[in-house]
Amino acid sequence: MKHPDEYRGRQVVVLGLAKSGVQVAKTLWRSGAVVTVNDKKTREESPEASELEALGISVVCGGHPEGLINPDIDLVVKNPGIPYTAPPVAKALELGIEVVTEVEVAYHLTKAPIIGITGSNGKTTTTTWIGNMLEAAGLSPIVAGNIGTPLCAAAETAGAENRLVVELSSFQLKGTQQFRPSVAVLLNVAETHLDYHSTMDDYISSKAKLFTNQTEADTAVINWDDPVCRELVPYIKAKLLPFSMTEELRTAGVYVKPAYVPDVQDGLSRSVVYRDEDGQEHMIVRCDEIGLPGRFNVENALAAVAASIAAGAMPESLAEPLRAFRGVEHRLEFVEIRDGVTYYNNSKATNSKATVMALGALDKPIVLIAGGLDRGSDYMELLPVIKDKVKAVVALGQTKEKIGRVAELAGLSDIVLVDTGDSAAETLRTAISKASGLAKDGDIVLLSPACASWDMFSSYEERGRIFKEAVHTL
Repeated sequence: MKHPDEYRGRQVVVLGLAKSGVQVAKTLWRSGAVVTVNDKKTREESPEASELEALGISVVCGGHPEGLINPDIDLVVKNPGIPYTAPPVAKALELGIEVVTEVEVAYHLTKAPIIGITGSNGKTTTTTWIGNMLEAAGLSPIVAGNIGTPLCAAAETAGAENRLVVELSSFQLKGTQQFRPSVAVLLNVAETHLDYHSTMDDYISSKAKLFTNQTEADTAVINWDDPVCRELVPYIKAKLLPFSMTEELRTAGVYVKPAYVPDVQDGLSRSVVYRDEDGQEHMIVRCDEIGLPGRFNVENALAAVAASIAAGAMPESLAEPLRAFRGVEHRLEFVEIRDGVTYYNNSKATNSKATVMALGALDKPIVLIAGGLDRGSDYMELLPVIKDKVKAVVALGQTKEKIGRVAELAGLSDIVLVDTGDSAAETLRTAISKASGLAKDGDIVLLSPACASWDMFSSYEERGRIFKEAVHTL
C-alpha cells in the first residue's frame, strides 16, 4: 500500500501489544486508519487494551481468531519478535498483504532525517553516544527505536530541524520495505539470533536492508575491519564513510592513528582521526581520553564520530562528548567495589562476541559469571580469552555445561555450575555468592552471560538489575 497519505480509512492489523505495538496502533489511528490490535495473551495479561479501546481501536486478545487476516486487510504491522511463520503473518503473506514493522510506518510519517544504527554488538552504546554528540553540536537529536522510546512516538513529534537517532535490530529491519535513513551505520556482524533468522544469510540480509534504499545523497558508515561489512560495499549506493581500528584510511573516514595491531599491546599513544573528503586530517581526541574502557569502545567511538559528522556535526565539537560519556546501563557497567573486588554488570552481552569484547576490555583477573538461553552455540569463541583473562567461571542456565566445558578446555580448575533454584533471582544470587568466594582483593567479578536471558529472565535488563541488587546486598 501507499504511505502515509492513504492510511485514512484503510484496514490495518497490528500484531503484538508490546510498547511499540501500542504506539504504532495509536499513530495509525491518528492517521485515520481503522485499526485492530491482536495479541495471543489473555485480556487479563493485556492492561494496555483498555487504553486503546477507549480511543476506538479494536483489541482482540487470547489468540489469533479465524478471519483476523482476510483479503480486506490493507496492512499488517507486526511486533519485531513475532516470527514470519506465525499463523497470522504467514496468512498475510499468502494473501499478498504488506507485512512491516513499526520502523516502516515511522519512516513514512516523520519529517526528520534518520540516523539508523545496527550491528550485532555495541548498538545501544553507539546510538546513545551519537545522541550526545549531536546534542553537543546543537543539532537537536531525538534518540529512539530499539533503545527504548518507540520510533513512532519520536517520529510524530520530530520536526525537520531534528535528527532521529535510531537503534535498529535485525528483527525490525527485516520488516522494512521503503525505509531509507540519511545516515546508516553498520557496526559489526556476529553469529546471533539464528533461532529467529535460521541462517546467517538471512540475518546478514536483514541487517543490510539498512542500506537498500539509500542513494548517493545518503551516507553509509561501515566497519572497515569487519569482513562481512566489507563484503556489502559493492551493493551500497550511498557515499561511504568507513571507520577502522587497524588501518589509517587514505580516503574519507574515521580511524585510529597510529593503527592498532590486533592482539598486540605496544604502549603507543593513539588518537581518533577524521580524514575529510579533501584529504585533511582532523585529530578528534586521544584514545586514552575516551570515557569508556576497552578497544571495542574505541571502535564504537569511531562509528559515533563518523555518524555524527555525516549528520552535520563539526569535528571540533565531538571531543568533549567522547570524554564525558560513561556508558549505558547493563553494558560493562561498574556496580561496586566490595572487599577489594570490583563488580561489573554486562548483562547485555547476549552472544559470545560481546563477552569476548568485555573480557578484552578489563585488565585484572576475572571471575566470569556466564550462561543462559541455549541457541545452539558451542561457545568455543570464548576459549582463547578465557584462557588469557579469566581465573574462574561460574556458569548457570541452559548453557552451563557448555560454558563449563569451554572453561575446562581453557585449563581452569575453578569452575562452578550452579543448579537452577526455585527462582531465577535465587539462582543468580547463588552464582554471585560463588563468584565472590572465588574472587580475591584486586580481582573483578563480571556478569557477561554470552547468552540471551529468556531461559530464566524476562529480559537482559531484569537479569542485570537483579545482579546489581544482589551485589549491593552481599
